[in-house]
Amino acid sequence: MKNQHLDISHRLEKLTELSVELSTNRNIPLLLERILQTARSITLADGGTLYRTVEDEDSLAFYISINDTLGMHQGGSSAQKISIPNIQLTSPDGSKNLSAVAAYAANTRKSVNIPDVYQAEGFNFSGMRMFDEKFGYHSQSFLTVPMQDHEGELVGVLQLVNAIDPATGKPHPFSETDQYFIEALASQAAIAITNQQLIYRLENLFEHFIKLINMGIDEKSPHTGRHCEHVPELAMMLAEASHRTTEGPLADFQMTERDRRELWVAGLLHDCGKITTPDHIVEKSTKLQTIYDRIHLVDARYEVLKRDAEIRVLKEKCALGAALTAQKSAELDAALAAECEALDAERNFLRKSNVGSEGMKPDDQQRVLEIARRQWRGPDGTMQDLLSTDEAENLRIRAGTLNDAERQVINNHIVVTIKMLESLPWPKQLRNVTEYAGGHHERMDGKGYPKGLTREQMSPQARMMAIADIFEALTAADRPYKKGNTLSEALEILGGFRLRNHIDPDLFDVFVRSKVYQQYADKFMPASQIDVVDHSKIPGFVP
Repeated sequence: MKNQHLDISHRLEKLTELSVELSTNRNIPLLLERILQTARSITLADGGTLYRTVEDEDSLAFYISINDTLGMHQGGSSAQKISIPNIQLTSPDGSKNLSAVAAYAANTRKSVNIPDVYQAEGFNFSGMRMFDEKFGYHSQSFLTVPMQDHEGELVGVLQLVNAIDPATGKPHPFSETDQYFIEALASQAAIAITNQQLIYRLENLFEHFIKLINMGIDEKSPHTGRHCEHVPELAMMLAEASHRTTEGPLADFQMTERDRRELWVAGLLHDCGKITTPDHIVEKSTKLQTIYDRIHLVDARYEVLKRDAEIRVLKEKCALGAALTAQKSAELDAALAAECEALDAERNFLRKSNVGSEGMKPDDQQRVLEIARRQWRGPDGTMQDLLSTDEAENLRIRAGTLNDAERQVINNHIVVTIKMLESLPWPKQLRNVTEYAGGHHERMDGKGYPKGLTREQMSPQARMMAIADIFEALTAADRPYKKGNTLSEALEILGGFRLRNHIDPDLFDVFVRSKVYQQYADKFMPASQIDVVDHSKIPGFVP
């Protein structure tokens, strides 16, 4: 009685250990192997097999098989794959398969405890006999238990072979106590696995829902959809490089898997507010673009100016009449040609100004104002300025294609992003998503937006998002208003941001020193943009 009590205590201890692991470990493949090993341990089974249900198929798949006597370990954590065909749960005629013992347990949801398979009737053990003959093994006792969760859904089947008598070392039948413990273990394991699968599916659904939002942004503008995909990738590359750093200010920065997922989700959602940004602003490829590019109206006015100049010259020739000499006619034609050439030069300058750039020179901005005051005769016959106030203001935009009002609308996307994210009931493990995602337009000197946070008020992850957002935009080749910079050009511009205290200097150092830029370029940038980078020429970086 004392030995039995000790045996029960040992089994309960093993079950408790497994219970703890089931509640903390989210690695389902490792859990399944742990379940089989624990089942073998508490029954002293020589071998065992765990079958898993196959989604969308009415069958059981061999997931892991272990046998101590044969030194066999297939599937699971082993490098040896199981090539045995699945066990069908339904016969060709549509009836339930009750001949295979594992299929019987799965279909009936009942355990099968067989003392000696060579004496048993009612089941087809031809496969087992072939196994014994092939490996010189002798299967005897079998315990097969269905793994079903609290809702009766089948998760898998657990099958143990040859309970070993510790005194004799020979196989003997599995006891009722063995069966009771394995049934309890199978039930507990099935519920835990179902819960883990449910958590995984919910997380997977959540991530795909995020991608659905980004798809909506992509439909509004194909130029920003890839930004939503690439920024989280780049942020994770920088985070992993920082995690590996062993020297300097970031030597203590470490991430758990939970931290990684939190940053990844933040990266995916960092621009979700753009779903509310008007299309015509997101897609504004030139400074004069509204519903259409108004540069064509400016072109038409220059054609009118040239036409009027030609008419003026023709009238002057007519007025001279017989006094018009060949020399005078040539002088008038030369003057007209020079005037038209000057008008074409102005028009070409405005066309060039209409295209966004990294920075328009002050002299060029002033020239736009001077051209704007040129007079032309409008459709109503009155003289008016060549450019309207709105056209002149847009053509003088210093960087990019957006005027102040439009930029304010674009900038508002981060306010909307924060508002959207703050409205969500984030679980504890994702509580920092809003802070990470909402900080990618802040600056280290406190001059960013929307909150004007300083470096000290931001987490390292939020500062990583800022670098990832800027570098992706610099290298992106799909923007409607600019070409993608080469790798060296982008790093030179990014270095300028570092010198102006716009981005985190320590993270910038990791970004360059660990060649995060190269990792990103190799994965996402076209070969035509990837050039040789000279660290000594990057502003703000000390090789």
